[in-house]
Amino acid sequence: MNGNLGSSHLPLRDLVTQDLRRRILVGEFVPGERLVEDRLAELLGVSRNPVREAIRVLSAEGFVEVTPRRGAAVSRLSAEEAEELFDVRMALEGLAARLAARKQSPAAIQKLRDLLARSRAAVEGGDLLTVADLNTEFHTAVAEAAGNAYLNLVAGPMLRRAQWVFLQTAGARAPHSWTEHVGLLVAITDGDESAAEQHAVAHVEAARRSYLSALSPEMIID
Repeated sequence: MNGNLGSSHLPLRDLVTQDLRRRILVGEFVPGERLVEDRLAELLGVSRNPVREAIRVLSAEGFVEVTPRRGAAVSRLSAEEAEELFDVRMALEGLAARLAARKQSPAAIQKLRDLLARSRAAVEGGDLLTVADLNTEFHTAVAEAAGNAYLNLVAGPMLRRAQWVFLQTAGARAPHSWTEHVGLLVAITDGDESAAEQHAVAHVEAARRSYLSALSPEMIID
């Protein structure tokens, strides 16, 4: 989302948050870069207030760090932090898949099918940003299909953070990720709780291996 956001009828805080998050995800704002409210407001064509609110949201999601005297800056994602994220994902996404298979909601299953169809087109077209967005939507939809309010409280921020990691290996991971999603959906559709959990955990483990194998020394920040 580029250009002047002030002309939109949607809540400015949400629009600014989405815009800044996307710029961080694609590397337009790099780790460690300062986020100055006045400059961002001018860039996006809005006042400082929605920028300040967006920075608070992104700080809660882990994309931005706010420190005294220095202000806001793009967070640095270390290899250790990524490993911790994968550990949590394995636990929570395995649970989400198990519960989704238990519920077997027809509406939720259809939504997952639709997302897979759109994702396949994006993978085949090499549109990695769309692939990353749909990847996050798919995992979010699985969490929603679990029908557990407590799980959904933590799933959203976790999965948006995971998208940051996914984009670093999206070129290599995208086709494999799509195939793994297909297997997960089959297990959920069949109502096989154990298989769904196994597919979800194996999927996250495969993503972990791909990420770690792609790390270069300069990406490993203590």
